Amino acid sequence: MGKDYRVAVVGATGAVGRAMRSILAERAFPVKKLVALATAKSAGMELEYQGQKVVCEELTENSFKDVDLALFSAGGGTSLKFAPAARDAGCVVVDNSSAWRM
Repeated sequence: MGKDYRVAVVGATGAVGRAMRSILAERAFPVKKLVALATAKSAGMELEYQGQKVVCEELTENSFKDVDLALFSAGGGTSLKFAPAARDAGCVVVDNSSAWRM
């Protein structure tokens, strides 16, 4: 058996974040725990993942403790600010923004 991962989706309430959650489920990615992260305005929202409710949390520099993989889809400014914190916490970071495109 392979490893199950603790996965954070940054920008979880946006269109790309919804697509990321959907693709993780469709592809049966081995998610042990999904952490939904977004702005303070979205904190507390209930999102669906594999038929379960996941409560969205506010994105902070401390959001990546005990997370293995962080998927970013919240824009370049957010990635520039928070992706280094995710990396420093030991996450593999996949960024969908323009932050490091060139």
